[in-house]
Amino acid sequence: MRVFVTGASGWIGSAVVPELLDAGHQVTGLARSDASASALEAAGVTVVRGDLEDTDLLRDTAAASDAVIHLAFRHDIAFTGQFAEAVASDRAAIAALGEGLPSGGALTIASGVLGLAIGGRPALESDRPAPESLAGGRQASADDALALAERGIRSSVVRLSPTVHGEGDGGFVPTLIHVAREKGVAGYPGDGSARWTAVARSDAARLFRLAVEVAPAGSILHGVADEGIPVRAIAEAIGRHLDVPVRSVPEEDAGEHFGFLGMFLGFDSPASNTITREVTGWEPTGPSLIEDLDKGHYFDEAAGSKYV
Repeated sequence: MRVFVTGASGWIGSAVVPELLDAGHQVTGLARSDASASALEAAGVTVVRGDLEDTDLLRDTAAASDAVIHLAFRHDIAFTGQFAEAVASDRAAIAALGEGLPSGGALTIASGVLGLAIGGRPALESDRPAPESLAGGRQASADDALALAERGIRSSVVRLSPTVHGEGDGGFVPTLIHVAREKGVAGYPGDGSARWTAVARSDAARLFRLAVEVAPAGSILHGVADEGIPVRAIAEAIGRHLDVPVRSVPEEDAGEHFGFLGMFLGFDSPASNTITREVTGWEPTGPSLIEDLDKGHYFDEAAGSKYV
């Protein structure tokens, strides 16, 4: 297939691209910068220069493709208090991609599972997030993508774990490590029983490939391998590697201690991948988050978070 990937040079996209190429697909990648374009060209990708605001380019490139994997999102404005604007940009991009794709084409977009679970049970692929939940923030984009199934597009949504881990990760886990180094203690909110999901980057990349290859139209898939790790267990692994004490942080002090992460860590957000496995044949083979932490690369002084 000819597969167009937005966000192709990002953390997940840079793993999706070789996954697609190794499977024999032709890949076109969207690049905003010279550095991104050079990296994609070196990987054997056909590059189109532009960004999510260029809806004509998105439409035209999708029209020349058999499938689209949409990973790009305006995090640059979302993390500055303009989340609604970022979602509006995302929806406009999805509309353009859907208009361009020929009937029978496949479209897969990325979303998330954080905050989806209700009542303590693991969230299912069939669950719909509450509008005010973290997972509900991008539900409009998911709805737009899934509605394209009515127009003959084989659309699907991959809800990713909040931690897609591996060497080079610059996300939430490196932020926790930075906080532990700074505070001299590996903390966890309350009793530490809140559960966090995770998936190895290689497994996430494989799921996106399977989504455009075999997922039925209208599918919701969970990019979740660790279905629920107590945050205390994550803190214990960090404490063990940094040789610092592991302690509870009162929930009312979580914001001060962890910064922006304080609002996330206390959410009990387990999620199931049973339906995802059944409809795609996906089987995670990468290390668990704790196993990845125990490899040691997260604690290299050169490793860092994009959030600090």
